[in-house]
Amino acid sequence: MATPGLTTIRSSFGPQDTMNRLETAVKAKGMMVFVRIDHAAGATAVGLPLRPTEVLIFGNARGGTALMQSIQTIGIDLPLKALVWQDAAGDTWLSYNDPDWLARRHGLSRETETAVGTLAGALAALAKAATAG
Repeated sequence: MATPGLTTIRSSFGPQDTMNRLETAVKAKGMMVFVRIDHAAGATAVGLPLRPTEVLIFGNARGGTALMQSIQTIGIDLPLKALVWQDAAGDTWLSYNDPDWLARRHGLSRETETAVGTLAGALAALAKAATAG
């Protein structure tokens, strides 16, 4: 089932490789990686099972600040996040919030359309770099 505002792409790689490729691509684009969160490791630490599930939080102040100058509430969705996860069938997926959906969610002004479009293109390129064989 599709989730509104969420872009999900099947990866040609396993979860670890997909996340490593994503992190490499983010750094290659000059963005900052703030944190990599391994939810599965956290679950294991408390004795609970969870298939590979990892989040990368990353961004660039030059891109995000312009959006927050328009509507500060978008700061709740920034920096950017990408989720790499494995489903019950063993397939690996990469999911991220669609920038156009975020713009609508927060009521960003038309003046931010270029910045939102640039962000959407960058996220699509990062996702492709992480998931395409």
